[in-house]
Amino acid sequence: MRVRKRPGAEELVAAHPEYVVQDPEAWKGRWHQRFGNDHPIHIEIGMGKGQFITGMAAAHPEINYIGVEMQISVVSIALDKLIECPLANLQLLHVDGSELTNYFSDSEIDQIYLNFSDPWPKKRHEKRRLTSHSFLEVDETILRPSGEIHFKTDNQGLFEYSLSSFSKYGMILEQVWLDLHHSGYEGNIMTEYEEKFSKKGQPIYRVEARFSDKTKK
Repeated sequence: MRVRKRPGAEELVAAHPEYVVQDPEAWKGRWHQRFGNDHPIHIEIGMGKGQFITGMAAAHPEINYIGVEMQISVVSIALDKLIECPLANLQLLHVDGSELTNYFSDSEIDQIYLNFSDPWPKKRHEKRRLTSHSFLEVDETILRPSGEIHFKTDNQGLFEYSLSSFSKYGMILEQVWLDLHHSGYEGNIMTEYEEKFSKKGQPIYRVEARFSDKTKK
């Protein structure tokens, strides 16, 4: 997601350390202490404006959520939602999603969400795709054994690539949706992009993929 630089974004984020973690490295291996409970921890990599992660946190108070986003203007927009409707089970990180092992210990996370990630369609940019082998290695490290990735996109090419990437890595495809909004699936929380694309009649693809116990190092 690309947005214009938002005036005052840095100041807003700095003013709310209770929601946007200022020193995420210090909490590595101690996120349950940050939340004050031992509930499962789910993270969204590339949370955008935060509609999905705030919706999930509101719907599932029994789960702790962390939204990861590298663009501070976008983080500030997600923060607006959290300020308006405070949620004790949600934290935001303004960090690069490719460096997650700096902020999370091995097996500390229970589930990962990837929603409408940049498709990086050119072959030379394959390594930048969040479902490429190098990113899956990072995800597997921070996820508990048999941890899952839930992935949604409107991009058929990226979806097909991701299914192949998951399979080649040895992951198990638990469920696959080729047209999520006409599948009868219940409990779907939409992102901003999802609302936009679905209104245009574009199918939304979704997959739940699990790391095999045999692949966990």
